[in-house]
Amino acid sequence: MKAKRCVKTKPRGAGTLGRGRPSGLASSPRDLRGKQQALGKRSAPRPQGRGAPNEDLGSRPQGMEKINFSGGEPFIHDRGEYLGKLVEFCKAELQLPSVSIVSNGSLIREKWFQNYGKYLDILAISCDSFDEQVNVLIGRGQGKKNHVENLQKLRTWCRNYRVAFKINSVINRFNMEEDMTEQIKALNPVRWKVFQCLLIEGENTGEDALREAERFVISDEDFERFLERHKEVSCLVPESNQKMKDSYLILDEYMRFLNCTKGRKDPSKSILDVGVEEAIKFSGFDEKMFLKRGGKYIWSKADLKLDW
Repeated sequence: MKAKRCVKTKPRGAGTLGRGRPSGLASSPRDLRGKQQALGKRSAPRPQGRGAPNEDLGSRPQGMEKINFSGGEPFIHDRGEYLGKLVEFCKAELQLPSVSIVSNGSLIREKWFQNYGKYLDILAISCDSFDEQVNVLIGRGQGKKNHVENLQKLRTWCRNYRVAFKINSVINRFNMEEDMTEQIKALNPVRWKVFQCLLIEGENTGEDALREAERFVISDEDFERFLERHKEVSCLVPESNQKMKDSYLILDEYMRFLNCTKGRKDPSKSILDVGVEEAIKFSGFDEKMFLKRGGKYIWSKADLKLDW
């Protein structure tokens, strides 16, 4: 997730609702290996290379209702074409009620919506500020592109191609005093997820970190002030560090659950090797917090009844 969630670079998903099986998964397409195998029969063969989706896989997910692709920038690989095939597979073959993506939006083209929009339920775009100078400061700059203008274009495409539009914002030291009320209301997303900047050992803090995020961190009081400033925004869904840390089921590119209970991402064994029910025991997933933070919501565009 780029320098975002400052950063929690893997996607979010859902929980283990009903008989210990995941109703939703968050999956990182950085490598894009094994997605179909993970979603199909547990006896599916281990993927060979990075080719197109395996046509021999089973088409019944194990209790899943939702999958969310994120982590890194999902549209980088093959200009989003492979991601599109994954989205189509999950919706058309597995018939999951909800398929979603988290992206910074910089690489998305209208042609992608033309080809794959009908298979996608929700597109979440990361936007941490409506001030372009702040975006550049926190690593959200997109070169010659204006991040805010691109966000508005993506909003139009989502409306035209009937994809529910969502915004994710990470509140940090550089944007915590901003008032985004009018801009969010104008864009009118189905959900505005507002995250408190979270440190993860080995990812954005510590000796082996991919990036250093200590300077982005804010206090709980700072976060609460931001929420109070935006209390009139009806679509706002806040997630403090306490709510966020253990309330997501996260899969990496090797189909391992990532356990964040110790402040870092400790991988389980791959579900391709031991199956979902065994691997999920080591996920550290907090189902009660998942439900408390509103993780279960109307996530299929067929049920949202939007006025396109």
